[in-house]
Amino acid sequence: MASVLLINPSYDPTYGGTKGGITNPVFPTLGLATISAMARQRGHKINILDLSWRPYDYELVRSKILEHKADIVGITGTTPLINQMRDLSLLVKDISSDISVVAGGPHVTALPKETLHESKLDAIFLGEADFSFADYCDASNPADVKGICYRSGDDFISTGRGPLIENLDDLPMPAWDLYDPADYHRIPRLLVKRLPATIAEFSRGCVFKCDFCASKTTMGQGYRKKSPERCAEEVIQMHSLGYKEFWLADDIFTSDQDWAVSVCEAVARANVDIVWTCTNGIRVESANDEMFRSLRNAGCYRVSFGFESGNNEILKKFGKGGKATVEQGRKAVTMARKAGLDTAGTMLLGLSHDTEETMMDTVNYARKLPLDMMKFGVTIAFPGTPMFNEYSKMGLIRSYDWDEYFIYTEAPLFAHRNLSYEKVLEFMDMAFKRAMLFNPGFIFRRLLRGVRTGEFFWDLFYAVKFFAMPVSRGARGSHYYAKDRWPVYDFTANPIPETTVLIAKKTKTTHAAPVPDGDALNAAPPPQ
Repeated sequence: MASVLLINPSYDPTYGGTKGGITNPVFPTLGLATISAMARQRGHKINILDLSWRPYDYELVRSKILEHKADIVGITGTTPLINQMRDLSLLVKDISSDISVVAGGPHVTALPKETLHESKLDAIFLGEADFSFADYCDASNPADVKGICYRSGDDFISTGRGPLIENLDDLPMPAWDLYDPADYHRIPRLLVKRLPATIAEFSRGCVFKCDFCASKTTMGQGYRKKSPERCAEEVIQMHSLGYKEFWLADDIFTSDQDWAVSVCEAVARANVDIVWTCTNGIRVESANDEMFRSLRNAGCYRVSFGFESGNNEILKKFGKGGKATVEQGRKAVTMARKAGLDTAGTMLLGLSHDTEETMMDTVNYARKLPLDMMKFGVTIAFPGTPMFNEYSKMGLIRSYDWDEYFIYTEAPLFAHRNLSYEKVLEFMDMAFKRAMLFNPGFIFRRLLRGVRTGEFFWDLFYAVKFFAMPVSRGARGSHYYAKDRWPVYDFTANPIPETTVLIAKKTKTTHAAPVPDGDALNAAPPPQ
């Protein structure tokens, strides 16, 4: 039996201190909860250290490794957190070379050998790690584990990616109990109604091909769903552990409207006192009145839409499938509001085909949408995405400093084909002012909502913070343990290969998803 410490690095160095950072939630990390459940089922001892809401503190990490006598230390590997992961890999090996240090997530899946070059990691998990992590904990030889890339002397050996998990109901219940709910009262009340809150998934994957999206690197191209009954079981489990709210993380939860309605009906029948929000997954072309009513009846109080752009040509070019349009976006928001749901929307500036004119379309579109909440971000080409692959081929990438890879960065990471980075930041500042600060319609809606819900003073508190914070800034950085000893990889001298994305197989299930986009499931790789 292995003693395992799983670590989620700190979000503060990258996401704290900006206007957009106010709406960055901190939840128990779902990925660590899911891999923990399978490993624990195999008899391994699992502990989780969540640094997300704390400053990066390697001394705390050291003390936890020693306290738990860890044989394996696993670290979340998303791009903005990679430098912390690199630093921790040295810390672990300085404590004991016998401790195995591993990582998983979209960044390390996209750049496995490059990440091994940049760190002291022993192994990287490619894609979904629910089974492969448990297999690694069981194994005496990493060569026996499918779905990893591991270090063998000076060589890096890949065992290939394992197949996508076809039946998500086969997975054990996520190990939310490994988190202390008391730690999750720190989420801004602007984002949640009830504390503590956690995060859940009812489905995995996406059939669309947005060029900036990183999710398909780990989840693959395709769509797999849990049964409505399993979804309701998870809601009951979260509530039994003391959570009063959850955010649904699914990429395209409502694309199969019949299944989504069935899930809502099952959750409603469970009759537990928990509320939730649909933070992703509301494709504007999938919106309908029945679905929104079902969401509301099941305890959902807010739906979010990924509008991205206010220009139809840009939506087509970056990969929305030609089905999502600005007009459908307006209709979807109106339907959701009619059902009594709060509405939120996200917009991106500096999309791969954006111009000044199309960014202005996005700002004006956001200004006119009757949203209760909105968020703007700079489009970042994260490793493994088609956007990153294309920019790499064209020689447009200007920085491989992973601390700068976040959507409020001020660093010019790329040379955009149409725009200077200064122009994108100028539009970011304009967007917050025109669409929010000096938008009478938006302000009036927030006031009415605050009075109606009794949350007026919370709105006032966060409005003051919003005015005081900058739109964007460079990364705060971390006080690292051994930055001067980090291994270095020369990305400019070594071309980055495109990431292979697994295609989800169509399986015969009671709730098989329809294919929203004709050729999406058969599309050739890349992505994330």
